[in-house]
Amino acid sequence: MTKEQKIASLFAMDDETWERHSNPWSVWTRNTVLPVLIVAFWSRVWLGWLAIVPVAAAILWMWVNPRLFKKPESTDNWASKSVLGERIWLNRKTVPVPERHRRAPNILSAVSGVGFLFVIYGVYFLEIWPVLFGSALVYLGKLWFLDRMVWLYEDTKED
Repeated sequence: MTKEQKIASLFAMDDETWERHSNPWSVWTRNTVLPVLIVAFWSRVWLGWLAIVPVAAAILWMWVNPRLFKKPESTDNWASKSVLGERIWLNRKTVPVPERHRRAPNILSAVSGVGFLFVIYGVYFLEIWPVLFGSALVYLGKLWFLDRMVWLYEDTKED
């Protein structure tokens, strides 16, 4: 099982949920998760232990988002194709992806991961610059990763 499959399993991403997540509204609103989590954890400064409420709400938003929107009428758009490609990438141990698509997604995931470490550091120590820099790396890595997933989907879809 790939790490992506473990994450999908943690979020109970079944076929129906993936189809709903391919709605562009789900893809684009999913980008709100990181800032919501940052503010929720930062709120410990103002709320003390009550910060658990916005943290729980942020985690709930992360889980609800892929389920919130209906299955799209069309998947002929960048956002939907990124999710469809992500499913192909997720199953790469079962159905291998073309060689040219194997390296970049791992590098881009690592970029996002490094960015997330900066975010964690900045939120923990209440320093804005690591949070902003880390967020930029997370979004750069993730959006570029999604763009690669569109390319993977286009290269592997059956016409």
